[in-house]
Amino acid sequence: MWSIRHARKCALISLLAVLAACAGQREPAQKMINDIEMAVTASSTDAAKYVPDQLIDVQTKLGDLKASFDRQDYQAVMTAAPPVLTEAQGLASAASAKKAAVTQALNDQWATLSGAVPEFAGAIRSRIDLLSKKSNRKLAAGIDLNAANSGLSDATSLWSKAQGAFGNGNMDEAVTTAKGVKAKLDALAMSLKMDLPAPAAKPAT
Repeated sequence: MWSIRHARKCALISLLAVLAACAGQREPAQKMINDIEMAVTASSTDAAKYVPDQLIDVQTKLGDLKASFDRQDYQAVMTAAPPVLTEAQGLASAASAKKAAVTQALNDQWATLSGAVPEFAGAIRSRIDLLSKKSNRKLAAGIDLNAANSGLSDATSLWSKAQGAFGNGNMDEAVTTAKGVKAKLDALAMSLKMDLPAPAAKPAT
């Protein structure tokens, strides 16, 4: 009888010890999850744009940690959380590095386009003026100069929009719009049966 009581007492003591240990791990486990959430929240905007795969990976792991916490498996949280926290804290620097690379690429593209577009537009303007002369009617045969003038006007307006975006620091819009302008000018040059010059890139300003 005594040994049974002793065994029960030992089992109860062990259970209480386990419960105490679990209770002691709950707070640090919660803190680890909170720290990860704060790191993710702080970098989520840029991370979602520049390193979305890394962000999703961290969010998935965070979800797994929360599931373990809800099951009161605090030890699992304490074991798995540190590397996840490191990854979460690294999101900001990863996003910053990718953003810098993207920005540099956009600046390079703008430098090339801002050198090419005005020169292309000027060359097309000269070509239209040349073909509009009565002495060049044969050369202008089959070419719709009215449509060319209208197309050049549209391209010029679009270029003003690109410059405005650049002036406002919106490089994505500036480069995308400038590419659209160049495509229009390329099409115009083809319709005018001319070859556009190959301008040298100029530095972005």
